[in-house]
Amino acid sequence: MSQKIIELYDLGHASYQPVWDLQKSIQQRLIDEKRAEQKGKSNRKRLGDILLFVEHPHIYTLGKSGSEEHMLRSMMELQQLEAEFLKIDRGGDITYHGPGQIVGYPILDLDRHFTDVHRYLRYLEEIMIKVCADYGFEAHRIEGQTGVWVNNEKICAMGIRCSRWVTMHGFALNVNTDLRYFNNIVPCGIDDKSVTSLQALSGKEIDAEEVKERIIFHFEEVFEVSISKQGSLQEVEQIIS
Repeated sequence: MSQKIIELYDLGHASYQPVWDLQKSIQQRLIDEKRAEQKGKSNRKRLGDILLFVEHPHIYTLGKSGSEEHMLRSMMELQQLEAEFLKIDRGGDITYHGPGQIVGYPILDLDRHFTDVHRYLRYLEEIMIKVCADYGFEAHRIEGQTGVWVNNEKICAMGIRCSRWVTMHGFALNVNTDLRYFNNIVPCGIDDKSVTSLQALSGKEIDAEEVKERIIFHFEEVFEVSISKQGSLQEVEQIIS
């Protein structure tokens, strides 16, 4: 059996809304092509699974199960911080994205892997636990919570949306993140825990490109796939057009 391939597109620094729209387009394309194939009406090669890396400007996103009360600043205060606020369609509560953070959006048809959302989330957590171990930090899960923690401080938040077994959204790993931005929210709706980053733990700036390589390595290991590096935002947009 040939190894499953996931195409990786590193979008660099990109605003949230266009990347969210891109995710939705890819997810819908995967769903539509799968339905067509199941009905015997497919006349083209199906799109493969895709992983997006991106670094967003300052933004707070609220999942569909979250509470607006966990946003501790007014819209005017957010403007002064040059930060956006957006309600989105993933699970989970409120979180922050910004410079120095590696955000990963795996858009996978789980019918190609395993149809188990809980297993999928545990696999994402396992990848981040292994990445933290590469830098000498023992990360762990907390029962009843999604994400990864070091010394009971959250280092990686996760939230997904799954439709017809096709995923979108994903993980946000704090690498060189300005953690002060988390003071403006109740992160993930948990008011008795704080956040951390690889930089805060190590006391020095971390090479983000190296961290991406570690994520790729462990993603391949945990999901038993091969990740193929592709091109830019424009190239992935052309694929789904």
